[in-house]
Amino acid sequence: MILACPQCHGLSRVPDDRLSDAPSCGRCKSPLFTGEPIELTAANFEAHAAKADLPLVVDFWAGWCGPCQSFAPVFSAAAAELEPGFRFGKLDTENQQALAARFAIRSIPTVMVIKGGKILGQQAGAMPKQAFAQWLKQFSP
Repeated sequence: MILACPQCHGLSRVPDDRLSDAPSCGRCKSPLFTGEPIELTAANFEAHAAKADLPLVVDFWAGWCGPCQSFAPVFSAAAAELEPGFRFGKLDTENQQALAARFAIRSIPTVMVIKGGKILGQQAGAMPKQAFAQWLKQFSP
């Protein structure tokens, strides 16, 4: 399986059966799984969304958005619990307007699951932890 590093965003190959063995990046030696969402930008988005094999769960959010702020702990808890089955990333729609426009984000928070550059699912609005976990189950590898 090809994984993008959350630190240097370089690609590393890891055998499927070794994902839970705390693999490290082949380039920068950082852990490939941190249990925390990564910050997605125009510079690193393609590595995680199109080149890596793990489904990428993206939280499109903004700092001024109340529902985004209330959903943030749910998203972070999911990252801690569900890695390495998924990669979790947050995309600030104010700072990354071109990416938000590319995905036609009209309401926030919007959560999207992307694999191989293709959108597998999309959900608008904040969700409670249980509902979010249930929604993600359909995309489990």
